[in-house]
Amino acid sequence: MRSMQHCWSSNSTSSFLGGLAGGIEICITFPTEYVKTQLQLDEKANPPRYKGIGDCVKQTVRDHGVRGLYRGLSSLVYGSIPKAAVRFGMFEFLSNQMRDEQGRLDSTRGLVCGLGAGVAEAVMVVCPMETIKVKFIHDQCSSKPKYRGFFHGVREIVREQGLKGTYQGLTATVLKQGSNQAIRFFVMTSLKNWYKGDDPNKVINPFVTGIFGALAGAASVFGNTPLDVVKTRMQGLEAHKYKSTWDCAYQIMKYEGPLAFYKGTIPRLGRVCLDVAIVFVIYDEVVKFLNKVWKTD
Repeated sequence: MRSMQHCWSSNSTSSFLGGLAGGIEICITFPTEYVKTQLQLDEKANPPRYKGIGDCVKQTVRDHGVRGLYRGLSSLVYGSIPKAAVRFGMFEFLSNQMRDEQGRLDSTRGLVCGLGAGVAEAVMVVCPMETIKVKFIHDQCSSKPKYRGFFHGVREIVREQGLKGTYQGLTATVLKQGSNQAIRFFVMTSLKNWYKGDDPNKVINPFVTGIFGALAGAASVFGNTPLDVVKTRMQGLEAHKYKSTWDCAYQIMKYEGPLAFYKGTIPRLGRVCLDVAIVFVIYDEVVKFLNKVWKTD
């Protein structure tokens, strides 16, 4: 019989709490996401708008105050709960089909399940959420910002561009999120299986889970930041100058060189490592708690 943990892992309550943890994490670390996005939008110029991370923070605070570092936060907060629900729900659905008789999921199957979860969340939640976030951040750089808030901005985007205006960069987003979750769940599954060894019921300390989550987050950052840069450009206010995702990548390579594909890596690394660590710790601990409360054998 499969453990109660597997039953509760697919429960929407666990996904909701995972999303809540993600929302709290975003509120804490969003300035790093803001800086990352600004650096990725900062195309090569003479001179470029920002000299680096510190200069980006300095200019933003000078021109818009500390609140400027949280431009676009609302779109991520509103999307965090459904994103987590889709991610963990799809992962558990797929993994429950692929576990062996002992309820064990090997790392290769974990990668496949993560890929499926990433693609699902990209299409259903992440693409429109990220498009709105990037447009808000990019709009703040304009001489005359036109979005007065989240709902006003969404209305204006839909009015001017239709619903497709919230799905810019879908291909890049699917590639990014698919590879993101494939890498993260592959690393997490591999590390958990290594830690548990021959005892699949061995309890993992939350501190250890946090370290594993941070490592999984770091692996995804180094593995797919080029896709993140392309996605950001495709969702910005200047996206019209790119014919497609592939044309965007080609233009970045041609005019800015290969290093441009790693713009914003450092601020993204800080946020993603903390993000993945917090979400996996909260998710696992809630599952353990519910398992104890509802344990019947």
